[in-house]
Amino acid sequence: MTIYDLKPKFQALLRPIVQNLAGKGITPNQVTLFAMLLSIIVGGVIAWTKGATWILLFVPFFMFLRMALNAIDGMLAKEHNMKTKKGAMFNEMSDVIADVALFLPFAFIVGINPIWVVLFAVVGVFNEMAGVVAQTLSGTRRYDGPMGKSDRVFVVGVISLLLGLGLSAGLWVDIIFMIATLLAIRSTYNRAIRGTE
Repeated sequence: MTIYDLKPKFQALLRPIVQNLAGKGITPNQVTLFAMLLSIIVGGVIAWTKGATWILLFVPFFMFLRMALNAIDGMLAKEHNMKTKKGAMFNEMSDVIADVALFLPFAFIVGINPIWVVLFAVVGVFNEMAGVVAQTLSGTRRYDGPMGKSDRVFVVGVISLLLGLGLSAGLWVDIIFMIATLLAIRSTYNRAIRGTE
């Protein structure tokens, strides 16, 4: 069970918005690019301010927005006949870029061990790579948990909220990143194994 399993219900809530965007001629790639650029900007602000309270409190809301945008671009592509190979490639690449841009800046926050942040981000890239490689081998994109993209975003959102509310950074953040990284390694293993069955 991962947060990704909630996707069908989330998509149902977003469908009216998707239909409206499709009617206005908005393409999946435009939504994907918008989400990636916003992620880079938010990550840059986190790094520049070294985790200022106001940006940390904004991060959970942005993470929710980003997940919505990720769902919207996929729905536009699949439900409104806008799927392309270039779009699929751009979607996968932009997701990884956005993750790295959002996660690595936490290494600049005083009190957080940058090693665990970097490992968390790197393993996340491997995790997504395993899912994509599985698709080339079996024809099915793997999203196996227990620590997929949505789960990693949720973890970082919770950390941001707690820091933004005034909890001092320290060992507890490192422990969360350690546990999340180990779970992401497990997810990568699950995707690799199930993607070759």
